[in-house]
Amino acid sequence: RPAKKKGAYPLKPGVQGFFISCDGGREFQASQEAVNVIDSFFEELVHGTGLKVNSSGLLEKPINKKVTFSYSDDEDEDEDEDEDDEGNNGEEEETKGDGDKKEVTEGENNQVNEKELASEGSCEVKNLAENDTEKKEEDEGKQETVVEEPPRKKTCVEEANASTKANGNAETSIDKLIDAELKELGDKSKRRFTKLDPGCNGIVFIQMKRRDGDPSPKDIAQHAMTSAAATKKHMSRFILRLLPIEVSCYPSEEEISRAIKPLVEQYFPIETDNPRKFAVLYGARANTGLDRMKIINTVAKSIPAPHKVDLSNPDMSIVVEIVKTVCLIGVVEKYKELAKYNLRQLTST
Repeated sequence: RPAKKKGAYPLKPGVQGFFISCDGGREFQASQEAVNVIDSFFEELVHGTGLKVNSSGLLEKPINKKVTFSYSDDEDEDEDEDEDDEGNNGEEEETKGDGDKKEVTEGENNQVNEKELASEGSCEVKNLAENDTEKKEEDEGKQETVVEEPPRKKTCVEEANASTKANGNAETSIDKLIDAELKELGDKSKRRFTKLDPGCNGIVFIQMKRRDGDPSPKDIAQHAMTSAAATKKHMSRFILRLLPIEVSCYPSEEEISRAIKPLVEQYFPIETDNPRKFAVLYGARANTGLDRMKIINTVAKSIPAPHKVDLSNPDMSIVVEIVKTVCLIGVVEKYKELAKYNLRQLTST
């Protein structure tokens, strides 16, 4: 008799989720991996894109772009331009000096001395006037700054106090949100995906607790298989086959015919212009007391008349998996085209 696992929740009727087959002896690793893989596909399906976005609106893995740094070339060009400008300024000054000399040397010697003295005096007067005005402006600026400094400090302190109060409120609100989220993660009853113990080797069942607006297990499994077939990206090490389960009941004809009614109304309506072809896929584990054909016939008879059975090329397949005393039922599309929902086979090159 196998030993009971501590903290393991057994698989019971009335749950929905994902029926996963894995390598024997790797059930624990496969269950942890399955929760992460299913959660990632759930997030992609909810957000509508395969790219994950942070709270700030930026992508976690931004697109790689070639960045060229041109500041070194620009600095060299600027230095060359500055040197050219300095050279040109020197030449201009020389030419200006020559011009002044020419103008001065046109007259007589006495006139030259008078002009030079006058020019020197005017330059000194201008320099003195400029220095006085600059000193006055600096003194006025100092006085103004001295007078205006106290009110500026007061306003800065008030703004800092207001910002610290706002930041404190924001930090408290963020802390409360983080604490609430941690409590939800710690509470197993509030988790969206939890693992259940089916009691058989090589099998893992992940229960999904659907909320309002959440996609169905069929949608998540369909998205996972189509994306895996398109990208060929290896995303699992222990998962083999991933099948969606939307109804679970006891494996009796009456219970199966009663539990499958919502699936029939959803996927096989009576009044429809496009009748679908379907097939029933049966599998049993740790249960040899059931008649295989009786279960298949009860499922097939519950489908209304416009829809027909086609085992070679069905549009939709009804999965019936019996594990001990629990019957798991789900609906899948393109079962054969997607390698019978074998994730490892889809991602293998």
